[in-house]
Amino acid sequence: MTEFDDRDDVALATSTDGDPDGDPPSGISGNKEVGAIAHLYRAEVYRSTVWRQRLDQTTNWAVISTGIGLSAAFASERASPFPIVLVGALCIMFLMLEARRYRFFYVWRFRARVLEIAFYVPMLRGEGARIPLDRGTALSDDYVKPQYRISMIRSVGRRLRRNYGWIFAILGAAYFAKIAIHPTDVDNFAHFVRRAHIGPIPGWLALICGVAFHIGWITLAWKTWWDERSDKTKMADFLKSREDVNFRPPTKGVTPMKADD
Repeated sequence: MTEFDDRDDVALATSTDGDPDGDPPSGISGNKEVGAIAHLYRAEVYRSTVWRQRLDQTTNWAVISTGIGLSAAFASERASPFPIVLVGALCIMFLMLEARRYRFFYVWRFRARVLEIAFYVPMLRGEGARIPLDRGTALSDDYVKPQYRISMIRSVGRRLRRNYGWIFAILGAAYFAKIAIHPTDVDNFAHFVRRAHIGPIPGWLALICGVAFHIGWITLAWKTWWDERSDKTKMADFLKSREDVNFRPPTKGVTPMKADD
């Protein structure tokens, strides 16, 4: 029995990387592990870059469609304002598609950010390339069970504030200009309403729908902005114990660089 007990002790010591006290390893510090983490970070940055390019493609489609719609609406005196309305509906579809792509982009962006804080920040601070074992924290859980890090409604709000709000504002101004001053100025409000009609849809109904649409997207953009401003749990599952990383020392007339959403 003594011989078998000695063998068990040797196996236990070997399984704990030669630690005589039998304690499990407390961190990842080997050359192979550090190299694997570096390659993982490069992969996540590449993924986020690819999805960022997809976001730009969707915005380009919306801008090109807006230009075509405006050209068709102002092409002649008898042209209808319907192309502007049609382009607006098309831009809504592009907005939803881009918001979905942004949710995917934010997954890779989140992972790259966590790796930067957990791995590269200690190296830059002179603490060495040693990170604690990830037992059930944000990054390991995200690889085991990938999940979105931003809701669809917030994603739509961000894309509205960044790009599509300006596109919708231009479409609204173009629609107003089409029925108010093209090809000639309107004489009164009744004339303005009459010009706003689209086929069988009366002008007053078209105007009400247009005003409701613009109020809706402005409200959504503001509401999501306010929610994000009030939300203190962004990446809290990892950054809650890293308040020192979020600390920004005061600058002398230099504006800190903001994260690109």
